[in-house]
Amino acid sequence: MPSKSIDHAFNASELTGAASDPTYAGALSFMRRPYRKDVAGADAVVWGIPFDAAVSNRPGARFGPQAIRRASAIFDNDPQYPFDRDLFAEFSVVDYGDCLLDYGNHQETPDRIEAEAGRILETGAFLFTLGGDHYITWPLLKAHVARHGPLSLVQFDAHQDTWDDDGKRIDHGSFVARAVREGLVDPDTSIQIGIRTHAPEDFGIQIIYGHELEEMRTGDVASRILARVGNRPAYLTFDIDCLDPAYAPGTGTPVAGGPSTAKMLSILRQLRRLDIRGGDVVEVSPPYDHADVTAIAGASVAMYTLGLMAERRAIERS
Repeated sequence: MPSKSIDHAFNASELTGAASDPTYAGALSFMRRPYRKDVAGADAVVWGIPFDAAVSNRPGARFGPQAIRRASAIFDNDPQYPFDRDLFAEFSVVDYGDCLLDYGNHQETPDRIEAEAGRILETGAFLFTLGGDHYITWPLLKAHVARHGPLSLVQFDAHQDTWDDDGKRIDHGSFVARAVREGLVDPDTSIQIGIRTHAPEDFGIQIIYGHELEEMRTGDVASRILARVGNRPAYLTFDIDCLDPAYAPGTGTPVAGGPSTAKMLSILRQLRRLDIRGGDVVEVSPPYDHADVTAIAGASVAMYTLGLMAERRAIERS
């Protein structure tokens, strides 16, 4: 195998270019991207936050970053469908590893996440985060807003996450309410897709409910998102429980009646005009997964988001 290499995540001399590790071996960074703590020169950074102390049902999302990285090995080498290109030929991406959190002092968690995310964003790189439960989006939003100003929220989810709290709770079900109240998110230009539960308030955020989504074509959903956000900077968060449990069994709060992985990836593919300033995929819980079905879905969401960024960067540089 003269064209093959191994452990590209450690041995890569450049930040660009595809790896050629066997899919079944080698260091499991996200899509074999170089592991670096020095992200100077990187267009994008992938970062893991192994945290699940905020869940209200089944735990296990702290293992999500590991599982997503493992599942992403199947994307190695070839031009990535549906982008038909080596995403990393000119778009440099590094895997920053994981956030170090003290499991015995959860009150320190949000500040640690926000501070480290802020340091990454100071480099000018796009940050995509692998969760972890959905609470992590709260400190991530704070870090992104500190750099970009208030953002539109594009949220793929079965839950609105608008439950009330006292501003101090470590809770994965209330970050949206807190973000709106504190002015981080503009509800008039934000949208939630796939909602299949009820919450006390919607704060004026537009909702595409699960039964509506079932009847809509993917192009119509994408058009609704683009019309709602317009040209405003946006943060994209994808809770894997947006998918039906048939396609994402490995999650903490599964809700029946959701869309397929294929449908949601098709919608993501059509968001190339969206000005995404940051994003995450959360709530992948490997202990409840089967054959990496959910981890593969999570890795695909991350790959599609990076693919959109690579296309956007190519257009800007042309």
